[in-house]
Amino acid sequence: MSIQLGQIVEKLGGKLHGDAACEIKGLASLLAADQGHISFVSNQKYEQQLIATQAACVIVGPKLEAQAKARGACIVTEQPYVYFAKLTQLWSQTHHAQKFGFVHSTAVVDATAVIHPTAHIGALCVVEANAKVGANTVLQSHVHVGHDCVIGDNCLLHPGVVIGADGFGFAPDVELIAIDVGKKSGQHTKIREWIKIEQLGAVEIRNNVEIGANTCIDRGALDNTIIGEGVKLDNLIQIGHGTRIGQHTVVAASTAIAGSTEIGAYCTIGGAVSIAGHLCIADQVQISGASVVTHNIHKPGIYSGLYPLDEHKEWSKNAAALKQLATLRERIRELEKSLNIK
Repeated sequence: MSIQLGQIVEKLGGKLHGDAACEIKGLASLLAADQGHISFVSNQKYEQQLIATQAACVIVGPKLEAQAKARGACIVTEQPYVYFAKLTQLWSQTHHAQKFGFVHSTAVVDATAVIHPTAHIGALCVVEANAKVGANTVLQSHVHVGHDCVIGDNCLLHPGVVIGADGFGFAPDVELIAIDVGKKSGQHTKIREWIKIEQLGAVEIRNNVEIGANTCIDRGALDNTIIGEGVKLDNLIQIGHGTRIGQHTVVAASTAIAGSTEIGAYCTIGGAVSIAGHLCIADQVQISGASVVTHNIHKPGIYSGLYPLDEHKEWSKNAAALKQLATLRERIRELEKSLNIK
């Protein structure tokens, strides 16, 4: 199957230089493309690859228009990367269309669940009592939607996603034990057992959310866990009970977010980030991969940080000293200047 360049521009816009009837058989990178492919370039540092590519057509920005036209057919647009993303969607819709209004014969859907007529429920999915699945939402295979959970419109849940598992909530049943060691006496607590806190909330997933394979979103203990509109979650993410994630935030793979955390809108959270519970993170925050977040972030910006594991007492002292390193360095420099040390 193929699509003509003219059909692409008709659907997505942009300025075409070249033959509108040219047939495109696939999408490829600049280096891998041949004469049946369309590719893109969004950074001028790839100009040499643009010149050398065998692609039938290349999507470029205005700054590379002249070079692209000299090479052959091109589509010029202000945001080539965004245009290419939309083209991948168009290609997928044309060549790999989902069956909407479809419930697979192996899916288990409770009689009280509300499934929109246009939703797609894949093989071996489970949708429990009173759950809701919105219009044009796709649950791929093995997705589990717990009771009372709500999934909005135009969402995509990849295989193995679990929505609405119990949050990790247990109350310690303790006893006081008297201690008497030499001149010291007092009491300390001993945990007898952990008492489960029933998780009485649910999960709300707003519209246009995508959730990667094997990601788990726990139901709230009392208040619902909420995933805002347009949020994109990668694979293997754990979101604890009562967490709220603002609209259009993206989270990369293997991140763990503890319960009752509030994350703002338009945030970018890298892979393997750990976020402690009961924290507030502002809008427009970027957190670098593998960072460990243990305190509130109140203003937009880019944040990074990882500190070696140690006994807590030693770790606390070292962490406090680490915060002073920049100041200490400047003081040492001033001291060296005063003593004429080079």
